[in-house]
Amino acid sequence: MTTVAAVNDPATNAPATSGRSARRLILPGAAVAALTLLTSCAKDAPQDTFQPKGENARDINNLQRWPFIIAGIVLVIVSAAVLFCVFKFRDRGEKAMPKQTHGKPALEIALTILPAVILLGIGIPTVNTLFRLAKTSDTQCVINVTGQQWWWEYDYPVQDGCGGIAQPIVTSGQIVIPAGQHVLLKIASRDVIHSFWIPALNGKKDAVPGRVHTLRLEADQPGIFAGQCTEFCGLSHAYMRMEAVALDAAGFETWKANQLEPYASPTDPAAKTGESTFLTQCSRCHQVNGILNADGDPVISRPDQYVYSGAAPNLTNLMTRTDFAGASFDLLTEECKDKLWNAKPADFSALYLQGVTPECFDAVNLREWLRDAPGKKPMYTSTNDLGPTDGKTRGMPNLNLSEDQIDQIISFLTERK
Repeated sequence: MTTVAAVNDPATNAPATSGRSARRLILPGAAVAALTLLTSCAKDAPQDTFQPKGENARDINNLQRWPFIIAGIVLVIVSAAVLFCVFKFRDRGEKAMPKQTHGKPALEIALTILPAVILLGIGIPTVNTLFRLAKTSDTQCVINVTGQQWWWEYDYPVQDGCGGIAQPIVTSGQIVIPAGQHVLLKIASRDVIHSFWIPALNGKKDAVPGRVHTLRLEADQPGIFAGQCTEFCGLSHAYMRMEAVALDAAGFETWKANQLEPYASPTDPAAKTGESTFLTQCSRCHQVNGILNADGDPVISRPDQYVYSGAAPNLTNLMTRTDFAGASFDLLTEECKDKLWNAKPADFSALYLQGVTPECFDAVNLREWLRDAPGKKPMYTSTNDLGPTDGKTRGMPNLNLSEDQIDQIISFLTERK
């Protein structure tokens, strides 16, 4: 009887068939990986760079489309060549080592020139697009943007732009802009490096301490657009979000008027009690423009004495926004949020200007926040977490409010819109 000995891999002494079996898994494995990648692409992702809603974002999308296509073609060609070589010239245990050859000048020159041509074809439009994106001379509105751990502050200075602003407006979480206008953002930071990014409207721009970086923003139509800090900035980096709200011309004028409306003390008894609770528990750090103390004097918050960054969100007319705490948590119920985010451009401004109505108010999020802010959004609230802080905290500490105090503050805040 004649026996046939198995051919072993000289490196591992394993049967050669095992290597061939492993190689047979390459193509199915690649197919599964590609399918997984494709299924991970959500059709209506709020931070999708391939769905531009403004001029600058459209320039970026037009620039990135061809490199992606070219890279895809190169990937297919290289993958096909590799797979061909793997299967065509795989070791069957019956061939001698192939002869090694060197020197194909024509091929080497071609493979040097071709990538250079491709890079040149990508580089020229890239430089041209960068110059267009850096343009700010045509902006019609100026907004100061300040990043800090872990929220964004928006300051509208007195100006002729933005349709004219006679008094400063300070808000947070949602930056409100007029649709169809070029808006100039002046971006800075109070603490560490952050990065401002609303992909539907433009690319990223870092917020660096001690520097001011400019970014032009434009939204084609009214709507709401999600963004995210894209520079790791500490414990709650993932909770440092932002939203841009674009309103039509009339809607933007109404929004400005709402923000500058003189303060009126609540008449509802519960809200009136909440005003007193707010003064004793919250007004040290959080400003509400126009609120008066018992002596009738304006109350000016002093976060610089209590918060390490020296700032806390201005809560004037909080209920004209739809989120809080760095745009991390919603003030709207899920149903009302979906209605707002999916509203048609023609209907969006009027719907947004309704603010947080009683039937749409999600009290759960705000109540949990007031009950234990660091538990809902991790923050370095202990003075020992990151070394000396002069007795100040990073972020909002747990104020140990009673349930009655929480009810009172919510009554006060929901009346202010």
